[in-house]
Amino acid sequence: MIVLAIESSCDETSVAILKDQKEVLSHIVFSQIDIHTIYGGVVPEIASRNHVKHVTRLIEEAISKANINVSEIDLVAVTQGPGLIGSLLVGINAATAFAYANNIKIIGVNHLIGHIYAAGIENEMKFPLMALLVSGGHTELIYMKKDFDFEIIGTTLDDAVGEAYDKVARTLGLSYPGGPVIDKLAKLGKDTYDLPRVLLDKDEFNFSFSGLKSAVINKVHNLNQKGLEVNVNDMATSFQNSVMDVLLEKSLNAIKKYDVKQFILAGGVAANSELRRRVNEEIKGIEVLIPSFKYCTDNAAMIASAAFVQESINGVNENYIIKGFSTKQNI
Repeated sequence: MIVLAIESSCDETSVAILKDQKEVLSHIVFSQIDIHTIYGGVVPEIASRNHVKHVTRLIEEAISKANINVSEIDLVAVTQGPGLIGSLLVGINAATAFAYANNIKIIGVNHLIGHIYAAGIENEMKFPLMALLVSGGHTELIYMKKDFDFEIIGTTLDDAVGEAYDKVARTLGLSYPGGPVIDKLAKLGKDTYDLPRVLLDKDEFNFSFSGLKSAVINKVHNLNQKGLEVNVNDMATSFQNSVMDVLLEKSLNAIKKYDVKQFILAGGVAANSELRRRVNEEIKGIEVLIPSFKYCTDNAAMIASAAFVQESINGVNENYIIKGFSTKQNI
């Protein structure tokens, strides 16, 4: 089966074509990072307009690079949420028009489920498994007994990891997006600022990063008030080490409690080099799956991967739920 997928939930416009889930025939991502950097974050209206500008061209380019005819496409998949409503609508409308014009079935795919199934492009997912989903808007531990069976055992009670990175970067006068910049600077500094590790109840798996973010802001403010210079590299190291300690401890406890075969690290923050290193070094005794960098950030290949599995079990369940968003079988 050949699937053409479109992802436009935030500021990346992406189109991918996959055959039988693991054979990537084409994979194109148009990033708007340079456009939004001057604003210090994604501007929804600008993001939507740029999706409109590029999505049709990317569909044509993906088909050309895949070296297939439109008649060979069996299924169109599109991100239907969560995400920026304007951006989502551009992708949904483009996918619907393409599917309707070519008489191809179309299904909607949950963006978060796509991130998890990014691991299925290059590897075999084995159940039961535990997934740590870390992105700009989400931080969740998800237990899966089988395909499309999701139990959220822990979530963020306030800021998501990626959001905290962006806010700390802004506090330190660094560019957007904050994650890659802090990850780079953290390699140059030392953990000297004694930032908190917010673990909440150690027997539960929820996360909280607003206190850590506030601790950084307060330390920077207090140093500025005293006329002292902030060592940006050391602050980046201190902040990142705190985040990693919490993510790893919660993940290790969840793995132990749920006795899983695999651990999947997924989402945009899964591209963080320190998180990838520590997950590979500290999680022992089970298989660890981390998608390639190109499949960690928002992309259509992950949506296609999820669509293969979703379509294969179509009719088994009416809806698949994750954090309150339904992935209905058809748009």
